[in-house]
Amino acid sequence: MTTLPHAFCDRMKETLGREYEAFLACYEKPHLRGIRLNPQKCGEDLLRSALPFPVTAAPFSPLSYYVPKEAEHLGVLPLHHAGAFYVQEPSAASAVTVLAPQPGERVLDLCAAPGGKSTQIAALLAGKGLLWSNEVVRNRANVLLSNMERMGVRNAVVSCCRPEVLCSALAGFFDKVLVDAPCSGEGMFRRDERAIQEWSPEHVKTCAVRQLAILESASQALREGGILVYSTCTFSPEENEGVISAFLEEHCDFALVDCGVSFGRPGTIPQTRRILPLDGGEGHFVAKLQRISENGDAPAPYSYQKPSKEARACCELIYREAPKGAMEQIGDNLLLLPNGLPQMKGLGVLRAGVLLGTFQKRIEPAHAAFMAAKPQELRVVLELSHSDPRIAAFLHGEELEAPDSYKGYTGVAVDGIVTGFGKCSGGRLKNRYPKGLRNHGTAFMQDI
Repeated sequence: MTTLPHAFCDRMKETLGREYEAFLACYEKPHLRGIRLNPQKCGEDLLRSALPFPVTAAPFSPLSYYVPKEAEHLGVLPLHHAGAFYVQEPSAASAVTVLAPQPGERVLDLCAAPGGKSTQIAALLAGKGLLWSNEVVRNRANVLLSNMERMGVRNAVVSCCRPEVLCSALAGFFDKVLVDAPCSGEGMFRRDERAIQEWSPEHVKTCAVRQLAILESASQALREGGILVYSTCTFSPEENEGVISAFLEEHCDFALVDCGVSFGRPGTIPQTRRILPLDGGEGHFVAKLQRISENGDAPAPYSYQKPSKEARACCELIYREAPKGAMEQIGDNLLLLPNGLPQMKGLGVLRAGVLLGTFQKRIEPAHAAFMAAKPQELRVVLELSHSDPRIAAFLHGEELEAPDSYKGYTGVAVDGIVTGFGKCSGGRLKNRYPKGLRNHGTAFMQDI
């Protein structure tokens, strides 16, 4: 059984009353695990048929599923590498379900790493509109970028910027904003011993102060009538209802609205929503706010340049037809930019759109360009099934046999989903799968 901090237990006993013993009993059981389908790459039938274990629907999103506790090493599966699914604790999908992004909207995920909620937003935008995903810690922002690439997101900006700087520069630009705030992590106690070790009443208070500051910044980025969703993976009232109450006291231009979902239970503020282990999830809190005031002038639009000849040449190496969108060379990087960008200078942008390749002495296509493509968009594709031993070899970094007719840069697809590329010549495919993403022996990518 998980050993919980005494002060935490006292708080939960006071909060839950008669339900406390049932709550405590949950910590004698394994934590709940799940995956979330990426509909931009995969359908439910394919996902179910290709996984080596059964999945059952979770209530927090139509894209989310529980996986059995005995399912191991999900990160080595070919469909994971291909971006067909994201490993995500089921209740973590609740905040984006409440946010309800619609195709064509402009959405900001302000505290986005490692990318679970951003990739969920991207799936719901369905390639239309603009997603801006920000993370203030650089190494976590790099993980965010890697996950966005794996899931094949085309219409996003990934940045590493202070929330107050970013939201001031992009004031009034977004239709919807998500603040999945850094918190004391009480909802992670069943699956992360470090969260227990780091917890203290003082840490809870510190988190609440930081969360309110982030929420203040986020409010600047929202247009009139826009929706702001605040979420945490903790149970403490100070970090949840307390932060919302403090924010509303200072912001008469925001209104709390009902979350509009049936999962979980009402918080101590009835319009908010709480999820406990008793409710089928490890732990989340969600609140939904709407801006009811004007918010000044939106930022200036980005000044798109004409496509460089190098960017066009890179596309010709990869695709049957040039993809829709603005192709630019920024430094050595060849990019396919999304539409509707604002000016980005000084905002710590790591990537806008899709990295097509790099150009120095010659053009080198990028892994991201293939991950964002469907097989029919590519010039050459080697199609494999998830049970084919060649896909395991490819993900291990090995060369593959290929038809003699295959020449040049070639996508590798598993069950019809692109999962990387190589270069074909003389009946061999030289592997270009990034070394840092490969399966190595019994090593596997950590569930996020």
